[in-house]
Amino acid sequence: MDIAALSMALSQASIRQEATVSVMKKTMDQAESNGQGIINMLQDSNVKMMEQSVQPHIGGSINLRL
Repeated sequence: MDIAALSMALSQASIRQEATVSVMKKTMDQAESNGQGIINMLQDSNVKMMEQSVQPHIGGSINLRL
């Protein structure tokens, strides 16, 4: 087998592997960011639920004048 061709094939395989790992790292970072955003959103909704439980009369009725 040609040593130069083998060297090129191994080099290309290595580059492909590095690219795959790089894309996977970016995907994992994006997933972590999305997860953190969901956690923050849930924490904010918990604060709103606590506010409503402390003041249950707020938002229970609407006053209208015609």
